[in-house]
Amino acid sequence: MTAPGFIVEGKGNPLSLQSASHGAGRVMSRSACKNSLTKSAMLKDLEAHGVHLIGGALDESPRAYKDIHRVMKLQAELVCVLGTFSPKIVRKDK
Repeated sequence: MTAPGFIVEGKGNPLSLQSASHGAGRVMSRSACKNSLTKSAMLKDLEAHGVHLIGGALDESPRAYKDIHRVMKLQAELVCVLGTFSPKIVRKDK
């Protein structure tokens, strides 16, 4: 929710089945988030990045995800980055 989004164009690499990741991926399970993070810390993280959250639960905390910059660097053979954006409003279910 705080990491930039990337607008990409696939390179059509046949070794990856002409595919690429669709997100950063998790480093923490949903239950681990609920057991080790707090809602107040998540809201502080969002506030520090100027992000307004509508809905959302602790298991979607930004701390639950891999570093998107590293993920994008690792798939440089799969996609061309056309642009990025910084989220300001995030809408999640409950």
